[in-house]
Amino acid sequence: MESTGSKILVIDDEAQIRRFLRVTLTGNGYIVKEVGTGKEGLEEVAIFNPGLVILDLGLPDLDGLEVVRRLREWSKVPIIILSAKEQESDKIAALDLGADDYVTKPFSMGELLARMRAALRHGLSLAEQPVLEFGDLAIDLTHRRITVATNEVKLTPTEYDIVKTLAVNAGKVITHKYLLQAVWGPRYANDIQYLRVYIGQIRRKLERDPSRPSHIITEPGVGYRLL
Repeated sequence: MESTGSKILVIDDEAQIRRFLRVTLTGNGYIVKEVGTGKEGLEEVAIFNPGLVILDLGLPDLDGLEVVRRLREWSKVPIIILSAKEQESDKIAALDLGADDYVTKPFSMGELLARMRAALRHGLSLAEQPVLEFGDLAIDLTHRRITVATNEVKLTPTEYDIVKTLAVNAGKVITHKYLLQAVWGPRYANDIQYLRVYIGQIRRKLERDPSRPSHIITEPGVGYRLL
């Protein structure tokens, strides 16, 4: 049992999915509220004040992407998209608008719970912590210092900015476009190959086996995630 006590809002037009998630998540210690439309969902975020939103893209009234866009105008609540839409364009659009993660139906409950834990941790404002630790990887935000197994690793300023951006969003999928804009600026938003070169350099410095990374994970066609 998770026993977290975190409040979860499920926005999905499939009553069967809502019931399944309510029963399963309640059994894992979460407090669950479920609604079937985007309009209800937007209202309940303000009223219920959830720690996490699970959102379907195919809603009967508002497009799920529009729900993400409206939420991000005033709320930082973590959002996990749970949808049968498999196109990478849908995933990228949702993540670029501010969703934290994307799980495709049909889904594994174990995977969803793991993604929820990561999103909830991200909701605790990692950027406010002076030192972020991920297994043997530690990132000292105050002193711009990175260590692996207590050994300091020398990164270039650009490499450090990439790692920092991923670290303060740990567990969240960061799209190529977001990462490129955050580190290099809007003019570089489409230079994906440029980013891949830097990620390769960073992995050679941080990973035990760069060919099988355990920290910086590739989300094919979408971006990267720091575990």
